[in-house]
Parts: sequence; C-alpha cells; structure tokens
Amino acid sequence: MPDDIVHLIDDDEDVRRGLSFLLSTTGFAVKVYESAIQFLKSCTPALTGCIVSDVRMPEMDGLQLLRQLKEKSIGLPVIVMTGHADVALAVEAMKFGAVDFLEKPFPDKMLLAAIRSALARGKDPGTEDKSQVRERITSLTVRERDVLNGLLAGRANKAIAHELGLSPRTIEIYRANVMTKMGASSLSELVRMALSAK
Repeated sequence: MPDDIVHLIDDDEDVRRGLSFLLSTTGFAVKVYESAIQFLKSCTPALTGCIVSDVRMPEMDGLQLLRQLKEKSIGLPVIVMTGHADVALAVEAMKFGAVDFLEKPFPDKMLLAAIRSALARGKDPGTEDKSQVRERITSLTVRERDVLNGLLAGRANKAIAHELGLSPRTIEIYRANVMTKMGASSLSELVRMALSAK
C-alpha cells in the first residue's frame, strides 16, 4: 500500500542497510535517513506511514525528534529502537508519544509486528479503554504496583530489587504477575497501557 511507508532513521549505515533490505523484501516501502535532522528537513504534516528511529544518535536523539514532531504537528506513529541499557530512555520516549520500543537485538518478526501495529494505529488511532486499564491497575497488589512504578521509571529488575530490598528473582516473578494481570505481552505494551490510564 502506498501509505505503508516506513521512515527509517539510524546513524549506523549497516543497520540502515539491513533493516531497509528486510522491510523492502517484506513488502514495505522504505525511506532511509541517516539522521533525525535529515528526516525533519523532508518532513511535512502530509507525510504518511510510520517512523522507526534509533533513540541514541548524534546531533539529535530520538527524544528530541519526538519533541520536534509534536511541535510540527506530525502525528506519525514512532517506534524507537534502543540498546539494552537504554530502557529508561525508551520509557521516556513513550511518555513523549512513541507508540512502541524495541530493545536491540530484536527478532525480525518483532520489528515487523511493531510496524504493522504502528501503521494500523496511524490509520485508526482508536482509544484504549482507560477505565478497563485503571481497573487492571487496581487489581495489582501493593508490591506489584511498586514493581510497575519501577518499570515506568525505566529501572532494570536489579535496580527495582535493590530499591525494594528484594531479590532480582522475586522482582521477575512480580513483573510476570503484573504483565499477566495487565494483559500486556511486552514491556512497551505495559508502559503504553499504564501511560494511557493517567
């Protein structure tokens, strides 16, 4: 479909080449940019599709890009790619409007699913039932809520464990319970749900 353009922004040429090949062979139209600044120069409110951007880039990072998009009223759904140590940045990006984040390295099928979901959301933003999400949050125990708050702050399991005086294994169990009770299949979905309920 002509609207299904994936705007890929990454300063790493190998990543751009590899992801561009993957996406084009899967049937997506791909436009590649080596920086957020280069993307913004060609960006208009009439642009369609979705954006897949690295969160850490020189000159302008993913968070600054999200701020610029908001200022320019560009409503394209944005997926941010992040290194394992940058989960806090990714959570911050979702607070600024990113629809999803993927921790590198990620399986191809995870990226493709995230893009399909972002493109569908771009055509029909829909609204998550806030009352349903709030209900799920109230079903969490005090400890589960503590773990959820730690995740929303972008903390790793070890940091949450240290903060709560528990073992990392116990935090993993609480985290799994939170995911199940919230009906979230990934950390990014959990963050998106919790942010939508505020």
